[in-house]
Amino acid sequence: MKKIAVLSAVLLVTTGCGGAADGAASEAAAGYPLTVKNCGVDVTFDKAPERTVLLKSAAVPYLHDLGVLDRVTARAGQYPKEYYDAATLAELDKIPLLTDKTDTSGHLQISKEVVISQQPDLVFGEVDNLSRDTLSAVGIPLLEEPAMCPDNTVVPSFDDIYAQLETYGKVFARPERAATAAGALKDRVGKIEKTGNGRTAAVLYPTVGGGVTYAYGSTSMAHPQLEAAGFTNVFGESKERVFEVTLEELLGRNPDVLILLYGDGDPAQVEQAVTSLPGAEKLQAVRNKQVMTQLFNFTEPPSPLSVDGLERIVERFQQ
Repeated sequence: MKKIAVLSAVLLVTTGCGGAADGAASEAAAGYPLTVKNCGVDVTFDKAPERTVLLKSAAVPYLHDLGVLDRVTARAGQYPKEYYDAATLAELDKIPLLTDKTDTSGHLQISKEVVISQQPDLVFGEVDNLSRDTLSAVGIPLLEEPAMCPDNTVVPSFDDIYAQLETYGKVFARPERAATAAGALKDRVGKIEKTGNGRTAAVLYPTVGGGVTYAYGSTSMAHPQLEAAGFTNVFGESKERVFEVTLEELLGRNPDVLILLYGDGDPAQVEQAVTSLPGAEKLQAVRNKQVMTQLFNFTEPPSPLSVDGLERIVERFQQ
């Protein structure tokens, strides 16, 4: 009996060691450890993340396409239902919401302790009071959408979406699924992209209730989105991503089409924030009722939702 017990113990230890070795070999075969560059910082993963936290919604369509939304254990911020299909909404509903509290500027308010308590092995999205450095100090990596990196000056394109899918595919060891999803998005954009239709457009972000109106230049995703839809961006010569614009300047450029972005609330009030400005009736886009409201993430930052937004623009203004 003693010999049997000893033999069993040896087999148990041997099996355990083999399992660990097999696990290490499996991770190595999948390309780990893996280092990706994000906002100029090297972020290293020893294995595919299993417990992730969303502090921004931009990564949601990527994670859905890769089939890894079930690895999100908590989320914070706002996730407007208009962005997602039924399958994605069902996945999001299963993820606990930590908070959707924001300050007057719309920035998420969440404490370090709340996020750390989730024991994440990856956090998506940097927020004002919870930086990459703060999380790194406690061993938690962070990934931000490249277009939202501080001091980003790269001119965006739809290729950025495909590249980001590839990056997330590597992080989660889903390269084939990433390639398939990217190919599907390329096909959708390819069916739409066209040469100029002779019309001009401007993408704005109005302030509801009175205040500053912002316009988007060539370093925003609004620019390639307009080009793919066949429009000429009247602010395309600007190298700024977003900047203040006056009604006088809008009247001077007098675009044929206006696309008004907003974060949440009543889209009718967003449109009224522009059309009610003194003199706005002189804008041909307003006069011809060529004004469209669009939720912000359907344009920025570059993501699969930008392709949805492109399709919406084409459908709204098709000739």
